[in-house]
Amino acid sequence: MKSKKSIIQSAISTLELEAAAILNVARNINNDFEKIVLSILEGKGRVIVTGIGKSAIIAQKMVATFNSTGTPAIFMHAADAIHGDLGMIQVDDIVICLSKSGNTPEIKVLVPLLKTSNNLLIGMVGELNSFLAEQADLILNTSFEKEACPHNLAPTTSTTAQLALGDALAICLLECREFNEADFAKYHPGGSLGKKLYLKARDLALSNEKPSISPSASVKDVLIEISKNRLGAVAVVDAANQVLGVITDGDIRRMLENNDSIAGLKAEDIMGRTPKSIQFDALAVEALDIIKQNNITQLLVLEQNTYFGIIHLHDLLNEGIV
Repeated sequence: MKSKKSIIQSAISTLELEAAAILNVARNINNDFEKIVLSILEGKGRVIVTGIGKSAIIAQKMVATFNSTGTPAIFMHAADAIHGDLGMIQVDDIVICLSKSGNTPEIKVLVPLLKTSNNLLIGMVGELNSFLAEQADLILNTSFEKEACPHNLAPTTSTTAQLALGDALAICLLECREFNEADFAKYHPGGSLGKKLYLKARDLALSNEKPSISPSASVKDVLIEISKNRLGAVAVVDAANQVLGVITDGDIRRMLENNDSIAGLKAEDIMGRTPKSIQFDALAVEALDIIKQNNITQLLVLEQNTYFGIIHLHDLLNEGIV
């Protein structure tokens, strides 16, 4: 069994080998890469990504990244392709074929079939003297020194190189399309990621009560309003619904600590006069930033200059924004 030191060294060696492979891929970026990006941008079809074995798994990840960043893509398993899945390829589609060696039996069967359809064929390949490299119209070079596997067998360094180059291609396409956060939100409506990109402050405020009170209200009325709405705060507003201040649980505690008698106190006497706020159409994630920066748990929401509602830190937690 390996010692602790040798285990750690093994991990470091693996990462160093894979990092070196990525740097080598970066050095091999050439005019073919630019032509591929422009061909995809100018094309009217989809990107079909295919491979076999571990390369097929990387191909699936590439397709997921393409689709989520504005480049329509479909995965086609190389083995299934020769049993009917070739029918998914349309006239204007571009095919990217991933292979470490470029010489596997499945690739040698598939490539000639792909060539007959006259679709642009891109080979992402580690061996430039291989069958795939010779037949492809354009090359994405993922050549590497050796696998991280001590037997130089298990695909490790080779798949890392493929993964990194696929990401580079997707990001170049994203930037060329000027794909922005709003576009990203359209493709990621679910989960915390999507919510960070589309959930607004108003969406959270609307799910809460809207506690408010006049500046002349008694402390008793303030306590009732805070307790009734369970947000730990109440907005102090004038007749035009303009925010004058806010009273929180903390303000109540400080009032009790600093006053022997509260009989004559009013809301305006204990309110905070510079409450933190956010516009109702701002993103919820911006509300979180304000709450974190100011170490508070409630945030007033405004529509222009009028009171719209309150967001509590728990609202953001419940939505998975934090």
